[in-house]
Amino acid sequence: MIEQVGPCRIELRTDGTHYHALTRAIVFQQLSGKAAGTILGRFNALFPANSPTPEAVLATSDEQLRAVGLSRQKIGYMRDLSLKVTSGDLPLDAVEHMADDDLIAHLVQVKGIGRWTAQMFLMFRLGRPDVLPELDLGIQNAIRKAYRMRKRPTPKQVKRIGAKWSPHSSVASWYLWRSLENGDGQLGAE
Repeated sequence: MIEQVGPCRIELRTDGTHYHALTRAIVFQQLSGKAAGTILGRFNALFPANSPTPEAVLATSDEQLRAVGLSRQKIGYMRDLSLKVTSGDLPLDAVEHMADDDLIAHLVQVKGIGRWTAQMFLMFRLGRPDVLPELDLGIQNAIRKAYRMRKRPTPKQVKRIGAKWSPHSSVASWYLWRSLENGDGQLGAE
C-alpha cells in the first residue's frame, strides 16, 4: 500500500486558533466541502478580521447565525463550545499538554463534537502520531479492502488490527484513506 500511494504527505491545519479549528469542524459536519466552505466563509465574515471568538459568537444572535446558513442544531453546538471555552471548562490553551485519551474525553463534552471529530483534531490540528479513528467508515472500508475481508470490520476489529501500527497509527490511517482514492484525488465509494 505504501508503494502504491507513495510518500506520506499528512498536512496539518495550523492556521487560526484551536477554537477556529473546532468551529470549522462543526460547520463541516454532514455537508459537502463546497457548501460547508461557503457557510464557514459567511460565518467568519460576521466577526472582525474574519476571526470569531467564543465571546463574539455568544454575543451574535441566532438570527444572524441562521442567516449565514447554520442550522439550529449547529448554532446550539457553537454556543455550547463557546460557553465551555469562556467558562474555562474547555481550556483550549492547554490541549498540547494533554494525553490523547484525556483530550478526546475533554472535547466530547461539547455538544456536536464526538469521538471522530476529536480524533481528527488530534491528527490534523495537533499532529498527534498515534491516532486510529476506529469509527471512520473510510478506515473501515480500506481495512476491509487491504485485508480482503468480506465485511467491513467493526470498530473493535479496527482497533485489534491497528494495534500493530502503534505508535504510528496516524500515518497508517493516512495511507488507508489514500488507498481508497480512485486516481483523481477523490476518495472512492466502497
